[in-house]
Amino acid sequence: MFKKGTKLYSILTGACPKCHEESMFKNKNPYKLSEALSMHENCSNCKTKYKIEPSFFYGSMYVSYPVGIAFATAAFVISFFVFKASIHVIFISIIATLIVFMPIILRLSRNIWINFFMSYDKSLAKK
Repeated sequence: MFKKGTKLYSILTGACPKCHEESMFKNKNPYKLSEALSMHENCSNCKTKYKIEPSFFYGSMYVSYPVGIAFATAAFVISFFVFKASIHVIFISIIATLIVFMPIILRLSRNIWINFFMSYDKSLAKK
């Protein structure tokens, strides 16, 4: 399920959607905020151009909403059912979760968005 050649591998690792050999992002650490969304122009292995057209990744904003909702729902479930927290604490935990995980949500959204348009090609992977 989580091996090379699957969309899930590319989405969760940030690997090139065509060959799964190189990270699309210049810095693997999403919490270095000045470089959180800095991406390579092309894959060094298969030469795939990541930015298919100008403003391509604006579409990832449509993906970031449901991804953020998933994180907020997880925070709610953990706060409400596990810790039996009050409504105020639950609200604060949801806000804190969204703030803390924002760089990860942004990267996941970009990874999901580009994987809508590109698929793994086994012939491009390193032997």
